[in-house]
Amino acid sequence: MKNIKLHIMVIALVVVSEMIGTLSFPLGAGSVVLLPMLYAMVFGVLITPKFLKIANEKDMEDAGSLIGLTLMLLMAKYGTNIGPTLPLILKSSPALILQEFGNIGTVLLGVPIGVMLGLKREVIGGAHSISREPNVALIGERYGLDSPEGQGVLGVYIVGTVFGTPFVGLMASFLAAYTSLHPYALAMASGVGSASMMTAGVGTLSAAFPQMEEMLTAFGASSNMLSGLDGIYMSIWIALPLAEWLYRKTYKIKYGELPPVVKAKDMNKKGDE
Repeated sequence: MKNIKLHIMVIALVVVSEMIGTLSFPLGAGSVVLLPMLYAMVFGVLITPKFLKIANEKDMEDAGSLIGLTLMLLMAKYGTNIGPTLPLILKSSPALILQEFGNIGTVLLGVPIGVMLGLKREVIGGAHSISREPNVALIGERYGLDSPEGQGVLGVYIVGTVFGTPFVGLMASFLAAYTSLHPYALAMASGVGSASMMTAGVGTLSAAFPQMEEMLTAFGASSNMLSGLDGIYMSIWIALPLAEWLYRKTYKIKYGELPPVVKAKDMNKKGDE
């Protein structure tokens, strides 16, 4: 009850965003799709003390402390979706499963470029994945969201929400119009683990190939489901260790010395704080 003001503000933002609904604007060979998540993010920024001052600093601190709890609820919801779809996962083609190795590309590109631009451990959180909800939860549990890694993953999460959805929609449209890639392959590629990005990609492809709409939706949803299922394990076992290793190598190249060692107890302390 002590956060009743915060809950009311969140409910109001959700209601207003859902009332606006999904908006689509044609752009060249594709279209820009704006989803309610984007409006909620923009409205959330506007009510902060830097703008309309509806929310104060305490509200912002309380909201930050509740991120972990809300992500736990979201992960539980994902879990209820996985069980009934296991037969579909087992029947999926190798292409749907092996595409998760594409997540390593964010590490191989993002970490070296980020370090060369002057970022430190923020780049590990931001570049180990596309930084959607499961990845935010992983970094929060491993390092703490107040840590540099937590700042990195939250920064990319916000950028992905604002720019990722229209980017995926536009990219799917242009690739469908100007390359020989099959629409089914593009629909699979749209399922990166973000429902909004997948919807934007499949939506623009369905508009271009209405006769394939059912199959495009099936491929996109299956791909997105698999990304949510095994993407987190890919991050834990491959992407995060690779990001840590590549960060140390690139840091040494740029600064001529290894980065300071972050011990496990230091990371736990960050999470507690």
